[in-house]
Formats: sequence, structure tokens, C-alpha cells
Amino acid sequence: MTVHDYSAVTIDGKEVSLKDYAGKVLAIVNTASKCGFAPQLEQLQELYKDYKDNGLVILGFPCNQFMNQEPGSSEEIAAVCQRNYGVSFPMFDKVKVNGPDAHPLYKHLTSQAGGLFSKSIKWNFTKFLVDADGNVIERFAPKTSPMDMKPAIEKLLDQPSR
Repeated sequence: MTVHDYSAVTIDGKEVSLKDYAGKVLAIVNTASKCGFAPQLEQLQELYKDYKDNGLVILGFPCNQFMNQEPGSSEEIAAVCQRNYGVSFPMFDKVKVNGPDAHPLYKHLTSQAGGLFSKSIKWNFTKFLVDADGNVIERFAPKTSPMDMKPAIEKLLDQPSR
């Protein structure tokens, strides 16, 4: 199984197959607009703007599992992301990233790239880098600046899809 075998609902309610992103390098991030790391949304947007024409897509998945830092509706989340951080990359409906009700995509991501002490996600803004074939390549901690992902992104963008 790869990331391309999953689907998710966009923030505006449309079911999307992640097969639609085949051939693209993905950065998948669990977001929270009221988190101290929320300014990373601006950095993620900058990465998206700089690399989208080369094949990078950022996918944002709002999550309210960490200290109620994403309590709003989809409409409120979208408005905050756009207004405060200029987000234009694809955002999805709020998901759970841990536990028995975790979104199947997140169960896959964490099974492929565990964290420092366990596979579970410890906080908002855990970032997963996925190659153009849908394989999970690397996991980045919440504290890791999106800009620190540039070398890994550039390496994947230079490699053609199989």
C-alpha cells in the first residue's frame, strides 16, 4: 500500500483520491490554527509557492486532538488559514491522527515512519514527506521548521517517478 491508496475529504467537503497526486512529491501535515506552531503554515505556503511548479504539493489535515487547538468548523479553519497565513495549498477536513478513530491515511503514515519513541503523533505539525510514487520517505517533528525540509524535498523533486 502507498499513500495513493487512500482518499480524504477536502475542507470544502469533496472526497478526493490521493491517486490524484500520483507523480507529485507530497508534504502531509497535521495542522492546528491555534497552536504555537501555526506560523509554520506561512512557511509551508512559501514552500508550496516555491516548489509547486516542480511537483510539490502540501496537504494540510487540521486536527483537534492536541489541547483543543483546532476547535472550529471547516469554514472557520479555512478562513483562518487563508486570512492569517495565505494558505492556498490543499486543506482537508478535520481528522484524528491517533487512536482507533485515526484517519486511515494517518494509520498508514505512522506505520511507515515512526516517531522518536513511538509511532503515534505527539503534537500538531508533524510532517511526512512522500515521494512521487506514494512511498513515505521521512517524518519531521513538529519543532522542525518546514524550511529545514528543503534539502529532502529538492532531492525527491530531482528524482523522476518510476
